[in-house]
Amino acid sequence: MTTLNKVVASLQKEYSRLESEMGRVGKALNALGRAGGKKLKKTGRTLSKEARERIAEAQRLRWAKVRKAAKLAK
Repeated sequence: MTTLNKVVASLQKEYSRLESEMGRVGKALNALGRAGGKKLKKTGRTLSKEARERIAEAQRLRWAKVRKAAKLAK
């Protein structure tokens, strides 16, 4: 049982070390995420209404094909 206690103690020590390391990594990321005191803005792509409709229609067709294949498999 002493071996098991040693393993548990070792794992707890490693857990504590990793927690402190994650804290340091978090601080570094916060520092890098700011440019001149400002948070960096995430840029994203915006799709037009027509593009969203085309994507939605294509997805509906894909699901229809899947449902049809599942129905034929029964």
